[in-house]
Amino acid sequence: MSALPPGLAQELAALLGEGWRTDPGERLAYAYDNSRREALPDAVALPSTREQAQALVRACRAHRVPVVARGRGTNTTGASVPVAAGVVVSFERMNRILDIRSGDRCAVVEPGVLNGELQTALAPHGLFWPPDPTSAAFSTVGGNLACNAGGPRAVKYGASRDNVLALTAVTGAGELIVCGTATTKGSTGYDLHRLLVGSEGTLALIVEASLRLTPAPQQRRALRAVYRDVSAAARAVARLMAQPVTPSMLEFMDAPCVRLAREVGGADLPADAGALLMIEADGDAATLPYAVEALARAATGDGLLALDEAADEAARERLWAARKALSPALRTLAPGKINEDVVVPVSRIPPLVDGVQALAQEFALPIVCFGHAGNGNLHVNLLYDPADAAQSERAQAAMARVFALALDLGGTLSGEHGIGLAKRDFMPQAVSAPTLSLMRQLKAVFDPEGILNPGKLLPD
Repeated sequence: MSALPPGLAQELAALLGEGWRTDPGERLAYAYDNSRREALPDAVALPSTREQAQALVRACRAHRVPVVARGRGTNTTGASVPVAAGVVVSFERMNRILDIRSGDRCAVVEPGVLNGELQTALAPHGLFWPPDPTSAAFSTVGGNLACNAGGPRAVKYGASRDNVLALTAVTGAGELIVCGTATTKGSTGYDLHRLLVGSEGTLALIVEASLRLTPAPQQRRALRAVYRDVSAAARAVARLMAQPVTPSMLEFMDAPCVRLAREVGGADLPADAGALLMIEADGDAATLPYAVEALARAATGDGLLALDEAADEAARERLWAARKALSPALRTLAPGKINEDVVVPVSRIPPLVDGVQALAQEFALPIVCFGHAGNGNLHVNLLYDPADAAQSERAQAAMARVFALALDLGGTLSGEHGIGLAKRDFMPQAVSAPTLSLMRQLKAVFDPEGILNPGKLLPD
């Protein structure tokens, strides 16, 4: 049975009709996300309009009932798990692309639109939306905005926060606000729309977004550079990012990743490879060869073992095969995986990777690193058996040490996954006490009763 106040349940059932779910089986489908954490909500709401979303929040505020916004649950930090029960608000029915204004390079969408579906709709216009997380085919724009999703293209085109113009949202007080402007320049008051991006549904529920679009490049070319060790690869990353041509992708794999891709995934890579960079450039047919040449020069230096260039799309796919082989290969090592992203300055990538491997030895667990080298944003994948209590305990302790290591190196807890539940308790290490206090004050302004996604992002 639902634990909601009877008056609230009746009010929301009348408001939402078939979009109001209290059956235990249906609630269970919205109880977990890709973090594998789980907590059963009291009910699930599927609004179809912003007016319904606003009325829902107002009703829940009056009864002090938690409200947890949800896209498709692809996040890995537990950000959409309803740990305080209450109402999960799924935006799967608010999934319309409202407008595509090619001349303004702007798309107006509802939060339930899938990233992949948006890209398909934009392609005939010669445009794309830059955020491209691994889950793009299944994740929603609202979810991407909630955690400031990025992906490989962020090195050149930025993450979600850099590609949104305006937001319409419902605050925890039930007020409908419009933040930003659907123009590429604006200096009218506080930058509230960028504040909402990455706030994980703790400040407001996004019900509409005006997105900044980018012209699709005519062509793409890829390079694969193999290095003796991580230090040589990191020096190459510094050279690549210091010269004028910005790569459209710059991906890193450490030695365990390379070994897995070769031995399990069948990728054609040297046996003595200590690190790998996947470098990609995009542009028009006239200038792209010069960009590729510039990137190849920057990639060349002490410690380079091999540099391969893709002459066509088929060759490009073959070069990327090593990266694509990685995730299936990881599954052969252990049944469980903790995948957390941390960020350090590019120059600190070697001590981060070396420190992670030292932790792998100390805790007797495989840990592999790969990710977006141009941003210093690496995904640390800790492999273990969840059924083994001792391994699970060591895995959690090791990951805490990874976070501490990233902070000691001048980095931060997340580049694109967000904080959610997984990293919430580490926030006091990453953010000063006065800054945390200001964050809590902002939370109180947007959400006076504290009903929006309680227990996430900010520590108790």
